[in-house]
Amino acid sequence: QVQLVESGGGLVQAGGSLRLSCAASGRSFTYGMGWFRQVPGKEREFVAAISWGGGTTRYADSVKGRFTISRDNAKNTVYLQMNSLKPEDTAVYYCAATGKVSDDAYSYAYWGQGTQVTVSS
Repeated sequence: QVQLVESGGGLVQAGGSLRLSCAASGRSFTYGMGWFRQVPGKEREFVAAISWGGGTTRYADSVKGRFTISRDNAKNTVYLQMNSLKPEDTAVYYCAATGKVSDDAYSYAYWGQGTQVTVSS
């Protein structure tokens, strides 16, 4: 029932910034939301998560201090602000919805199609 569509990816130089957006439709936007990323040959990696009310956030150690997750429930949209980007941040980024904030991909029932982020050095 929930459809998630990511946008905002692209090519950026190391040290630059991007903001990813994930628009939700088809269901009430009362889920915890997460961002994950994946590179070829690797398992999907947790990046950040936020509770449905926005009061709880969680970040992977690799992005803490550089990335910020937020949500605008009026727009049914979750964001990932990415600053000080590094080449190792290059990946396909996915947003997902869960009934409870989690860093476990298996906890998420709904997934977007992904958006490519490429950071050049």
